[in-house]
Amino acid sequence: MRNEVSRPRWRRMLAVAVTLVALPMFSLAAAPAVQAESALPLPTDDPFYRADVPLTDVAPGTVLRTRSVGLAPTGTQLPLQATQVLYRTTGQLGEPAATVATVIRPPSASGPLRIVSYQEAYDALGARCDPSYTVRGGGALAVADTPLFAAYLAAGFTVVTSDYEGAERAYGAGRKSGYATLDGIRAALRTLDAPSSTPIGMSGFSGGSIATEFAAELAPQYAPELNIAGAALGGYPVDLVNTVNYINGKQDWATLLPYVLEGSARGFGIDLAPYLSDYGKQVIAEVADQCAPDGPKFPGLRIEQLLLPQYQDFTAIPAFAPMIEQGRMGNSGTPKGPLLLGAGNADGTGDGVIVTKDERELAAEYCRRGVPVRYLEYQGADHFAAGLLFIPATIPFFQSRFDGTPFDNGCAALVR
Repeated sequence: MRNEVSRPRWRRMLAVAVTLVALPMFSLAAAPAVQAESALPLPTDDPFYRADVPLTDVAPGTVLRTRSVGLAPTGTQLPLQATQVLYRTTGQLGEPAATVATVIRPPSASGPLRIVSYQEAYDALGARCDPSYTVRGGGALAVADTPLFAAYLAAGFTVVTSDYEGAERAYGAGRKSGYATLDGIRAALRTLDAPSSTPIGMSGFSGGSIATEFAAELAPQYAPELNIAGAALGGYPVDLVNTVNYINGKQDWATLLPYVLEGSARGFGIDLAPYLSDYGKQVIAEVADQCAPDGPKFPGLRIEQLLLPQYQDFTAIPAFAPMIEQGRMGNSGTPKGPLLLGAGNADGTGDGVIVTKDERELAAEYCRRGVPVRYLEYQGADHFAAGLLFIPATIPFFQSRFDGTPFDNGCAALVR
């Protein structure tokens, strides 16, 4: 049988998970604090984010600029310094691009360098949502990620987190996000003057799982020199069409529809205007510079409301075909593994936003391709509960991967 967690058990685990994730933060917050950086310019107004050299002949992962910054994700300065790096990466269509990563060393670094590239679920269309901005105190969106950063740092891991959606804030553009994640790791290694043999873990949940999953798929061909020791992702939207159909018309998660539609279109250079109804144009304009977690909400929204009558079946729009095909996980390559995958199952179909069957089938497909996989399914857990349960499991997973201990491969239960 696959690894399942029953409803009563996950409720107990949930309380433990919250405690385990939050505890390391208390030790960091106990240190003397100073006032956070104030009046931070948005990334769109900050010259640091602008590449001042032509990128065509610059290799992906090349460091273009660095700076030392303070960290204030909760609004209070933490007793930690970080390095931000502007680096060259690749866009969804293969074009050269630049974005920023933040490299955070643990408070008392000792022993061999171990890096976890953590992809935040910032689900963004606006610059105020960029992790490099929020982690410095430029907004409240990094607060939810702060305990996890602290837990990784307390475990002795160096954390790298990138603005993987890029300057376009192309939310949902998988390959672009994967490229930016891998190039952020390359840039971090160069900034730390570390060899490519340094063990790397990659982690992400929900929106962050998109970047993590595509990075894992793309790494063997795009960044074969990196030593990816393992990747952990949960709440991962395998298929854009199935995800849209699942959340379409829901009171809560339907709000994501305009965000992911506009974000994905940005990555592929698609002008949505010819396909949108008047209401659709209004909604897209409302979310154009917002973050899904705290932006405008559209309970019960249906994607058909956003589109003109002749485009009610968005899957039949020719311009959307590459977006749909390339956005399907499993179509961009095969990870080396090992992989730790997690999924909630609240209603027999999914966790409220992600279709569980898609997640389970992708795990099985990787197994069939020879990838070592451990798949965890949390029965009765919605998207938020699944995240709280899955994220703490990533820490022992990475510790084991870095230590080289045998991997608990669950493929036998997935493929029969």
